[in-house]
Amino acid sequence: MVRERAKIAKRIANRSLVAYLNPTHKISEQYRTIRNNIQFASDGRSIRSLIVTSPSDGDGKSTAAVNLAISMAQRGEHVLLIDANFRNPMLHKIFSAQISPGLSNVLAQQLPFAEATVETEIEGLEVLTSGLSYTNSADMLDSQTMKELIKAAEEQFDRIVIDCPPVLTAPDTNALVNKCDGVVLLLNCGKTTHSKALEAKQSLTFAGANIVGAILNKKNA
Repeated sequence: MVRERAKIAKRIANRSLVAYLNPTHKISEQYRTIRNNIQFASDGRSIRSLIVTSPSDGDGKSTAAVNLAISMAQRGEHVLLIDANFRNPMLHKIFSAQISPGLSNVLAQQLPFAEATVETEIEGLEVLTSGLSYTNSADMLDSQTMKELIKAAEEQFDRIVIDCPPVLTAPDTNALVNKCDGVVLLLNCGKTTHSKALEAKQSLTFAGANIVGAILNKKNA
């Protein structure tokens, strides 16, 4: 059982780190293109903090967030990747890191932000895992402490990429969008219906999100 879980974890990591493990792969090239297009779509506005979300679970948004962050680090930027998906955290699995202490511990003021981030083997990329989950996760993300955390991160890092829960399954993401510079919406080809995509876009817009683009994912992740 333990060996099988280890195999599953390795498959998740290999799939999610393609931009690092195989930088010449066409998927890696596509993430670099997306990275560049985000800035082009910003109308001259600096995109320092970026949320990645999707309409539903299983769309592959964590994989997209990770590879987007890697592509930014490969450009020479100092990048922080934050797991704000308290309901289904993935980043600690992908990077074989401890889930706690993490974001929830910082928001609960149990330790300083600077002590919670973890360096990865990828040069220029650090990760802030989710920490243990709390029932009031939306309130935590909507807090003044979260706003201050993003501000502190922007002083230390060139880019902040935040992996958030699906926008249609939890209020957490909409509680955070007005604290960040932009949102990327991931859509799963063959799974995300037009109505779900439109509903997600409308929900984000109503919450005050600056949607800078969408990613069409061809495979479940």
